[in-house]
Amino acid sequence: MQLVRGLHNLRPQHRGCVATIGNFDGVHRGHQAVLARLFERAAELQLPSCVVIFEPQPREFFAPGSAPVRLSRLRDKVELLAAAGVDLVLCLAFNQRLRELSAAAFVQAVLVDGLGVEHLEIGDDFRFGCDRSGDFAFLQKAGQAHGFTVEEAATVELNGARVSSTRVREALQAADFAEAELLLGRPFAIAGRVVHGQKLGRQLGTPTANVQLKRHRVPLSGVFLVSVELDGRLQPGVANIGVRPSVKGDGFAHLEVHLLDYAGDLYDRRVSVVFHRKLRDEQRFASLEALKSAIAADIVAARAFWQGQLHS
Repeated sequence: MQLVRGLHNLRPQHRGCVATIGNFDGVHRGHQAVLARLFERAAELQLPSCVVIFEPQPREFFAPGSAPVRLSRLRDKVELLAAAGVDLVLCLAFNQRLRELSAAAFVQAVLVDGLGVEHLEIGDDFRFGCDRSGDFAFLQKAGQAHGFTVEEAATVELNGARVSSTRVREALQAADFAEAELLLGRPFAIAGRVVHGQKLGRQLGTPTANVQLKRHRVPLSGVFLVSVELDGRLQPGVANIGVRPSVKGDGFAHLEVHLLDYAGDLYDRRVSVVFHRKLRDEQRFASLEALKSAIAADIVAARAFWQGQLHS
């Protein structure tokens, strides 16, 4: 798969494709249904498939303080799209220049001049253009004028409700990981590189892997039962994700994972932390001794959970 950052990096060989456009946050089962149709059309027309995404996501540009928390960073999203089988991802910088494009100008610049789209697969809720006039009906007329076809992807419903990134976030906030897995089509996980931290876990007798988040906000907070696949084996553990109120920190969210009975060196390794169950909310403790006791209780609970899993 190729990742192209910006229209200026498109080359003649990128022209002629079947495309779709959207945020694809989480690449959940609704997105996967759009991709399935995309691949069908690409195979029929014998053309590469292309997904157009934005960075930052539009709501993050317009209202950074109140935009929904992301399910996946750009790197995660691109990796998920690549794993699904997408041939090309065009990532457009959502800035003032792009924001000021009318729907007609967007179609001309991106779909016609940039990608030479021959077929467009679009979600039923997609809107674009500074005048918000870009919708399915608009794209149908634009397709007739410029020579590409347009198909509206059907809504995907599970248990009587539409699959959406919002619904995934709600499941995660409720620590309903079974529901999140159903909506995503896979267990919810956060990936990142293991970096050096404050080494506080060692002082407390429970060394932790400090997983780099590279994001200000995360969809989860608290202490969780987790697992990490390392060298082909599943390593169970317990993780804290949050701002660490009991110690002096930087105010940003951190993900710290203690793997049970694992003593290997994880520094600089990229790991994927899979979340299974919430143990408790993050809380402030009056002393490091109280924090140490709480961590010990978390580990006991984690061992009991994983032993139960092994014998179930």
